[in-house]
Amino acid sequence: MNSLVLGFPFGVVVGLIPLLPLLGAVLNGVVALFCRSGRREVPKPLVSLIGVSLPFLAFALSLFVFSIAKDPAGGLTTPALWDWMSVGDLSLPVHFKVDRLSLVMALVVTGVGALIHLYSVGYMAHDAGYARYFSYLNLFLFAMLVLVLGGSLPLMFIGWEGVGLCSYLLIGFWFEDDAKAYAGKKAFIVNRIGDLGFLLGMFLLYSTLSERGVTSGLGLLSFDTLQQYRGEFFSVATLASLLLFVGAVGKSAQIPLYVWLPDAMAGPTPVSALIHAATMVTAGVYMVARMHFLFSLSPTAMEVVGSVGAATALFAALIALVQSDIKKVLAYSTVSQLGYMILGVGIGAYSAGIFHLVTHAFFKACLFLGAGSVIHAMGGEQEIWKMGGLRKKLPITFVTFLAAVVAIVGIFPFAGFFSKDAILFQTFAQGYRILWGIGFVTAGLTAFYMCRLFAVVFLGANRSEPEKRYHLHESPPSMTIPLVLLGFLSLVGGWIGIPEALHGKDHFFRWLAPLFPYTGFYERLERAGHGMELLLSIITVLWIFHIALITLILYSQRPETVARIAQKIGPLYRLLQQKFYVDELYHFLVIRPIHWFSRVVLWRFHDEKVIDSLLINGSVETVGLVGRTLNLLQTGLIQNYAIYFALSALGVIAYFIL
Repeated sequence: MNSLVLGFPFGVVVGLIPLLPLLGAVLNGVVALFCRSGRREVPKPLVSLIGVSLPFLAFALSLFVFSIAKDPAGGLTTPALWDWMSVGDLSLPVHFKVDRLSLVMALVVTGVGALIHLYSVGYMAHDAGYARYFSYLNLFLFAMLVLVLGGSLPLMFIGWEGVGLCSYLLIGFWFEDDAKAYAGKKAFIVNRIGDLGFLLGMFLLYSTLSERGVTSGLGLLSFDTLQQYRGEFFSVATLASLLLFVGAVGKSAQIPLYVWLPDAMAGPTPVSALIHAATMVTAGVYMVARMHFLFSLSPTAMEVVGSVGAATALFAALIALVQSDIKKVLAYSTVSQLGYMILGVGIGAYSAGIFHLVTHAFFKACLFLGAGSVIHAMGGEQEIWKMGGLRKKLPITFVTFLAAVVAIVGIFPFAGFFSKDAILFQTFAQGYRILWGIGFVTAGLTAFYMCRLFAVVFLGANRSEPEKRYHLHESPPSMTIPLVLLGFLSLVGGWIGIPEALHGKDHFFRWLAPLFPYTGFYERLERAGHGMELLLSIITVLWIFHIALITLILYSQRPETVARIAQKIGPLYRLLQQKFYVDELYHFLVIRPIHWFSRVVLWRFHDEKVIDSLLINGSVETVGLVGRTLNLLQTGLIQNYAIYFALSALGVIAYFIL
């Protein structure tokens, strides 16, 4: 491919993709500050134009780059645009990695992200922080694009930390509410725990190559250099992979660092959609896929990754079964679906994991935006048991939400069917039968909690207050247009990966497969055969279809039966409702000891007694005591001074004689 594109170096053209949202963040930030300082009304049409058009331009540019970057497999690494840092033998140039994986991620981030920006115009129309909101949202998109397009681990880490900062700003967007501000802090702090592991893993990789005398013009931590010298990492592969995975556990909300993601619902609903569908939580999955050449060196690390993903998928699905907040159900659903993705990349099915990431972006964004449409119509109500029968008042939301539910449940031929079944089949074919069993059970649980949510919200009788029932209405076009597009993608988005067992071409798998030559499981997939794949798909579809049908009937027509069942399993129901008391356990084992140590040791003892009393006040008292003692010698009588002089002289003479 020519180094010049439209008269510009290719690296500059790629760099424009993240820079466009950054420009939007700066411009809307200036507007927000200008209006705040001058107490002027925010020009919302201008803010909307800036905040929405630039993400769509970034999407168009991503499509353009996608169309011209037609390399067969390895991708293109742009030349360094500038040296970010150069100290001794440490060189950190800024460059981009443009291959099939990063292009897929860029298209998802900009495409779904732009639709969420458009949706926000209607959803946030009456919010006082309108310009600030779009500034943060654009900044979020910029950080995620740096993460997926960066050509090295340090550049990825800049985006990694950027999405962490933006999640803090957006989750705690309504910071006047203490609970929402606390949720933002919780997300920020929990992610910093994971980021420490990421940093340590990055340092270990750098020191390993540095000790072996490796040099590279793109820096030792560029993905090309790391992959070229992957053979140098055999001795540290397990430790380095697990340290990097700690970062993925925090960012992609896996056990035990998943606790921040359900609380992220404190932010505006479009923010929840952006975090859960297109940005941030997918970063850990992408990082493991990007660093596949390292993880594939350690079967131990791969088993840990796959096991954590499967456990998280099941654990979060169990909690989602009984949640009554519409956004909390979807939040735990996201944690569970992320577990599927981590399971996929953990057993070496990188293409399947990324495929589920793509389809999940479509139907989860549609679900969250649909939930936002419901909340908007219900005047801010999020309790599902105060809803019901909304299909008549919100027809567009109803149809699109239904499409997304069918997709996430995994009914043929909707998107989730193809990506979820790809993960389950490849897990089974690799011999991970226990992990497959966990994924299979989780698929049934997904059908239950999603159909329960759909039935309670949209079917049956309306249980809302008469005043809210009277004002029910469909959302404005700025909100329904993204819903329709995402609902359509929830249907057809998986067709790019129709497997050969269903007489498809499996385009997505084949297209990404050359990027992952070290997985070594393609032969086992071929030995399993299309017959086994088809049989497993039929079993899974029958399993989830029966659960979905029974759930819809029970919750729409037999709610009294559901109440009796819940009463009979009271202790188990409360255990799930209280989310296994994990937050309480963290509070008891982590937060309370830290508070006690901070209050008793750091404050009462170290600060007050050591620093204030001993060092500060003590030094003052010491100087005062010395001054008062010396003051006793200042008598003003010359004979006393003569005596002092004589005694001093005798002391000096005695010292030298003795």
